[in-house]
Amino acid sequence: MMMKVISSIDEMRRWSYAQRAAGKKIGFVPTMGFLHEGHLSLMREARKHSDSLVVSIFVNPTQFAPNEDFEQYPRDFERDERLCREERVDVIFYPQIDEMYKDNHLTYVYTENIGKILEGKTRPIHFRGVTTVVSKLFNIVLPHLAVFGQKDAQQAFILRKMVDDLNFDVEMVIAPIIREQDGLAMSSRNKYLSAAERKQADVLYRSLKLAEKELQNGGRDYDKIKEKMQDLIDGCTLAKTDYIAFVNADTFLPPNDKTRKVQILIAVYFGKTRLIDNMIVEVDNS
Repeated sequence: MMMKVISSIDEMRRWSYAQRAAGKKIGFVPTMGFLHEGHLSLMREARKHSDSLVVSIFVNPTQFAPNEDFEQYPRDFERDERLCREERVDVIFYPQIDEMYKDNHLTYVYTENIGKILEGKTRPIHFRGVTTVVSKLFNIVLPHLAVFGQKDAQQAFILRKMVDDLNFDVEMVIAPIIREQDGLAMSSRNKYLSAAERKQADVLYRSLKLAEKELQNGGRDYDKIKEKMQDLIDGCTLAKTDYIAFVNADTFLPPNDKTRKVQILIAVYFGKTRLIDNMIVEVDNS
């Protein structure tokens, strides 16, 4: 089957209804385009579990604050289209803004509490935009399963919570982080880094590995571990920490002496470019 590019909500729904009527399982990977190996790994994961694969490419304006990089966000549809074809994608859903958000759009989806910390504290409207657009995409694409990446850890947690709380009939798959050779998590924003910033950006991964080693060696003084991570980051002259946090990976609440999976989350600025990363560490609290 030839790959289709669909821009209309009505046409996308008709295609999905036809797939479902034919007994085919639809896998879905939502993206904002400018695809990289991380995105492609999500497509391959979705393909394993589905008969038909849809990838959306939509730079969602409602998750960008006025001072953020919506206009500058990298876009290259021709390249994205080629990569999707190589990954045997069946449909690219490629709507324009006025197709997704009418002039009188007033309804948003918001996850309480978890949406206000960490990324939500730095970017107050971000998760409202993410949960709203993903809800809309689920209602348009009608997938059986959707694949998201662990790199956006808080987003993945919030979206799983949304699907559970609002009874979406969508199976959520969270795929592992894909990294560059030096450990830097792949991200569309990496292209903003200067050569000097890119050289220092591996400090995110190095600091996570430091924390992982501390936890595996029995360390549970999270403030002390943060200090060690911060000392490592401070050694990079172009890096400025936004936050370092530890949460229970199953609840996104602070870890305690019964926590079995600790998730370390980090956000660091390199100039104007803000990068995030995370790691889940299984710990023995027996």
